[in-house]
Amino acid sequence: MPPRKRPPSHLTLAERADRHVLYQKTVQRPLNEIRFLEETFRTLRGRPPRTMREDFCGTAAMACEWARQWRDNVAVGVDLDREILDWGRAHNLSRLEPDARRRTSLICADVLSVVTAPVDLVIALNFSYWVFKDRAVMRTYFERVREALVPDGLLVLDAFGGYDAFRHLRERRKYAKYTYVWNQVDYDPISGDLLCRIDFTFPDGSELKGAFAYDWRLWTLPELRELLVEAGFAMPLVYWEGWSERRGRRTGTFSRAEKGEANAGWVCYLMAPK
Repeated sequence: MPPRKRPPSHLTLAERADRHVLYQKTVQRPLNEIRFLEETFRTLRGRPPRTMREDFCGTAAMACEWARQWRDNVAVGVDLDREILDWGRAHNLSRLEPDARRRTSLICADVLSVVTAPVDLVIALNFSYWVFKDRAVMRTYFERVREALVPDGLLVLDAFGGYDAFRHLRERRKYAKYTYVWNQVDYDPISGDLLCRIDFTFPDGSELKGAFAYDWRLWTLPELRELLVEAGFAMPLVYWEGWSERRGRRTGTFSRAEKGEANAGWVCYLMAPK
């Protein structure tokens, strides 16, 4: 006999939770990031960006928001995980107006080999590109992205660091209906390998452990900037997140910087002009 399904009322909060919904609510801020990208591109290039490719797009929240913002915007999302792309189609793409939906393409492919029409922006956010641990492979990825950009296009990456990035830690962020847990499981100082995990805990005591797991190399900014230049980009610009001394936390505002701060933890964007 097949096992009987438990009725919804008997399920724990963790069993009822959708990990992709939790991720989008907790980690992503598509509208804020898109406004920042548009403003920065205008400043650097003197025109508005209209075409964008989101690499490692996952549920394609950014790609869909890009198409939603302006009737001339065209978005492409690329990811190797078909299950996550299908979730994005059902929950994000389907909620766009028909015209915006027509201007959004989601492609299941490897970012190292995918071929798309030239775009103004390629973005690889949430440190997703750190899945490439080998220097030669990372340089190849940057070279392929450069080929996918229009002559005045930009590659946008984010990165994190600080002395806390090199150690085991668990950071908790409490929300009304759950707690987000960032878990740095292991770091190897010889290889640079960094294993991280996102967990969620709930008021009924249930847990969604390993909702997302990441096997990365912890890249430093000098390494990334050197690789981008080797791949043919102009020297990448760094946009550093501000810090509020009064509140004792990051501000969420990013400004161009030539010198960073040796904090326990920092986040920044890299803007690499073609």
